[in-house]
Amino acid sequence: MKRRVVLLTEIIAPYRIPVFNALARHEVLDLHVIFLAETDKKLRQWDIYKNEIRFSHQVLPSWRWRAGKGNFLFNRGLWSALNKISPQAIICGGYNYAASWEALLWARRHKTAFVLWSESNGQDARAGRAWVEWLKLYFLDHCDGFVVPGKAALEYLKSLGSPQTSISTAPNAVDNSLFAAAAENARANATDFRERLRLPARFILFVGRLVREKGIFDLLEAYAKLETSLRSEVGLVFAGDGFCRGELAETAKRISPGTVCFPGFAQREDLAAIYALAETLVLPTHSDTWGLVVNEAMACGLPIIVSRVAGCSSDLVDDGWNGYVVPPLDSEKLSEAIASVVRQSQLKRRMSARSLERIRNYSPEACADGLAAAAMSAVSGVR
Repeated sequence: MKRRVVLLTEIIAPYRIPVFNALARHEVLDLHVIFLAETDKKLRQWDIYKNEIRFSHQVLPSWRWRAGKGNFLFNRGLWSALNKISPQAIICGGYNYAASWEALLWARRHKTAFVLWSESNGQDARAGRAWVEWLKLYFLDHCDGFVVPGKAALEYLKSLGSPQTSISTAPNAVDNSLFAAAAENARANATDFRERLRLPARFILFVGRLVREKGIFDLLEAYAKLETSLRSEVGLVFAGDGFCRGELAETAKRISPGTVCFPGFAQREDLAAIYALAETLVLPTHSDTWGLVVNEAMACGLPIIVSRVAGCSSDLVDDGWNGYVVPPLDSEKLSEAIASVVRQSQLKRRMSARSLERIRNYSPEACADGLAAAAMSAVSGVR
């Protein structure tokens, strides 16, 4: 007999659609996804691939309010939606929305299993004030189970007192086959893609929001530290957009020789081509719960250079095996890692093959299996 499960999450993120499609196919679940908003246009420029959705879902009416660095989302209609569906389990993505607390209250009143899907880790720089931390612990204490994407999030929940027996792992995933196929096509038509996207013949790649906390200025400094001969051969590409783009571009003008490109935000199809033609992906973030660009780049066969504070680093990258793990805010170590990859073609090929090998285990189906296991475990042990 299938269990009715509601999955509550913020927006229709393209990388989650394959996961939710796989979860909807799961033989033990009757899935309904509730989105708190369709998207967040101030932060996300991606297309919403509604034609790919194969799961039951709805989008709640919402109102978003920003104050400083705060981003507050308010909804109506959740309580009545839960009453109508009457789920046996709720998987809730995060605890920082008003709707998360409303769902927890509904679950407790209706004796429904409640699972927190948490990506936070101990290196996340977004730790709150004392009263916020107290509320977090209160929320965790009233959950029946937890699901995390990897090791860093698992250790963080354990440090907050959550028993390991109540924590399942659903490895963060993207549509590996889609990225791999697009990458293969891009390599077969490399000249056309390079000309259209205005990419250098060889380049180091960053993908993400162009904001200081992503380590973009550290990367630019690391690039400037490369030997002149290497910078003459290998460019640096920042694929994305954000508040710091103008300042970053102005700073980049001081580097000579060297080529620094800003192709802007790329949708999924062009992004796969940019990955495919790059030498390596670099994510020098100061704080990141995971870093799904690493999954995407590995599916395209790239070596990875990532700062150790990225949530994905301990799961996806083995230092010296399929890339390098470096300290955050250390442009010297970052520059050394970049030089090592781009100077050694045989090492790069080995690391590329190992990235493809590793990412096979991080599929939408594997993530769906972890989410299903968390829901079923919580239902069997509900308070």
